Amino acid sequence: MLRRAFLQNACGAAFAAPPIAAQSSPSPVPGKRIRLGMDTYSVRAFRWKALQLLDFAAQLKLDAIQISSLAEYESLEPAHLQKVKDRADRLGIKIDAGIGCICPTTSGWDKREGDPVQYILRGLSVAKAVGATAMRCFMGLTADRYQSSTPIERHMEETIKVFRAARSQALDFGIKPALENHNGDLEAREVRTIIEESGKDFVGSCLDAGNPLWVLEDPLFTLETLAPYVVTSHCRDSCVFEHPRGAAFQWVALGDGSIDLRQYVARFRQLCPQASIQLEIITGRPSQVLPYFEPDFWKVFPKKRAADFAPFVALAKRGHPFMGTMAIASNGNQSAELAGVLREQQRVDLERSVAYARDVLQIGNA
Repeated sequence: MLRRAFLQNACGAAFAAPPIAAQSSPSPVPGKRIRLGMDTYSVRAFRWKALQLLDFAAQLKLDAIQISSLAEYESLEPAHLQKVKDRADRLGIKIDAGIGCICPTTSGWDKREGDPVQYILRGLSVAKAVGATAMRCFMGLTADRYQSSTPIERHMEETIKVFRAARSQALDFGIKPALENHNGDLEAREVRTIIEESGKDFVGSCLDAGNPLWVLEDPLFTLETLAPYVVTSHCRDSCVFEHPRGAAFQWVALGDGSIDLRQYVARFRQLCPQASIQLEIITGRPSQVLPYFEPDFWKVFPKKRAADFAPFVALAKRGHPFMGTMAIASNGNQSAELAGVLREQQRVDLERSVAYARDVLQIGNA
């Protein structure tokens, strides 16, 4: 059923968004500002818990926050979750909830979570307790597309099964699990297929603006493909540029990259005005090469359409490498001094991005 539906969608009018190049950049709607928030992964090195994160968001005068994992609550006891909700209400901050991987066949699945359906239900229960209406989750990791021998359709089918098994409870809770286009696991059309096959009445999209680059997509194309289902988001800037093997990209703070964020936010405002823009700023990582001049690379994109790929090529052609200053380190062992630099960089880059979002992109109410 999934394979047939996906092939029909990939070739049919269900995904027939107008070509990006043919669309004009909409102007911001005067007086209509989207909620501005932060995804807590942006300051992960501080290891703050929910109440600390809410206080930090209030210091930044944010309207929203995405608490992206259950581990970020000091306790899942009802009394503590009520305390988190009360703090958010007092600060005027809307919470979007979050959990991790939900697909048991992917490399991202944590077996310690037990049954994936129960994991979703646990997340929805926490989301309800803190007053959220959306809960971010994801299918897998980069390795599930680029390194796994299991076809991506197999993981998609398992994800759909998990969502369907949680449908009645999700509807009772009144909270939408929001599937993220995660680190190279899914193309936009594949995310849309999962949402529609699972049940678009109760599954939504957590639209990530940085991850489309992993799968050779212009973030604007991803936005326009998933817009009808977006209930929460991640926003960050990227440098995208040509490379001798194809193209490369690097995530940067807002305003430091080559993404047309004014156009992106204007289109987001037009298509997804009900959703918060949650800044998920990820810096300190090296550039990633996408070697699409090499034939073997295309084995993981057997259904990629030229019309979808062309906007990404155009993005790389007009883009540029990052020429600023950034501390970069691997995820391995780090000295205390380097870890401290990276931690402070997370805070500074988030604060710079908040200022850019508010002053240049006109997001938020502060």
